[in-house]
Amino acid sequence: MKKIITLLSLVVVLVILGWFAVDLTRKDGVSDSEYIEFAVKDTNSVSKIIISDAFSNTFTLVRKGNEWTDQNGGCIMQSSAHYILEALGNISLKGYLSDKSHKQFIKLMSASHTKVEIFQDGEWTKTWYIGPSSQDHNGQIMLLETADGGKSSNPVMMQIKGMTGIIEPRFFADPRKWACTNIFELEMEQIASVDVKYPNESYRNFHISAAGNRFKLTQNGKKIPGVDTLNIYRYLQGYKKIHFELANYELSKKQCDSLKRSSPFCVLTVKEKQETSTKLRMFKITSKEGQRNEFGQMENMDMNKFWCQLPNGELVKCQYFVFNPLLMGHVFFPGMELIFPKELKSAS
Repeated sequence: MKKIITLLSLVVVLVILGWFAVDLTRKDGVSDSEYIEFAVKDTNSVSKIIISDAFSNTFTLVRKGNEWTDQNGGCIMQSSAHYILEALGNISLKGYLSDKSHKQFIKLMSASHTKVEIFQDGEWTKTWYIGPSSQDHNGQIMLLETADGGKSSNPVMMQIKGMTGIIEPRFFADPRKWACTNIFELEMEQIASVDVKYPNESYRNFHISAAGNRFKLTQNGKKIPGVDTLNIYRYLQGYKKIHFELANYELSKKQCDSLKRSSPFCVLTVKEKQETSTKLRMFKITSKEGQRNEFGQMENMDMNKFWCQLPNGELVKCQYFVFNPLLMGHVFFPGMELIFPKELKSAS
């Protein structure tokens, strides 16, 4: 009897020990795999992404149908959103770090990291903590936090499958980098009127207004002689694709306010038939060395770029190359030159 009881006791002990062993193995396996599961298998389910950087910037991307917007529904660069989705779907393990290095990288990431919160179908599922690049600059030191597993205490090296380079540059929180650069995307039929005014060079002013399928062209209220209607069409077709070049990374708020209080060299106002109006105020940029303007005259002004105040008050940098076809009316309508100063007539 004693032998049977002893045997049963041993069996029970072995069963318990076996259960603990299986349980530990299961937990260790889940833990290891959970903390490298950075990838989002179904990127179509991603509904929101919140990016926070080391400079206290936070930017939120929200999916609306097939498009991405900011948290207020504003336009953002779709290509940048697609680069992020590509990273979410194709990230993979590059390698584990040595135990000795964990403490060092955790300290580095505590001081500076990019945080990426990922929401799927409206629910938060995981967060990436993006730290420094790997030694070969073809990967990134990262930590993962998930809804089920919590936050990992051991950073790992991650990479994007099939691509070289680091991951972090895709995830930026500066709203200026996300802003759409388009100013005009108009078909000729959408335009009700165009008004171009030069406060200090009124002879360059012109105004185009639509009346049904016809257009009226004036210069300071007077009809411009010898206008070819085809040239009006050519001019208005220039509004199909107009973008600014760069957001403002140079001027402080005080400098912006000062510039806005100064006199613009040109004011462009476009009214659409749907009653939308876009007014742009343009300011020259001073140059240390003289440069020739569009009439061949020397000016201490940058002849490549200028500041432009958008309707929302934001200042952006634009290229003359892009805007000159909209601002230089005399190129399309030579009759304007009849009231130009003599020195400009000969130059143009």
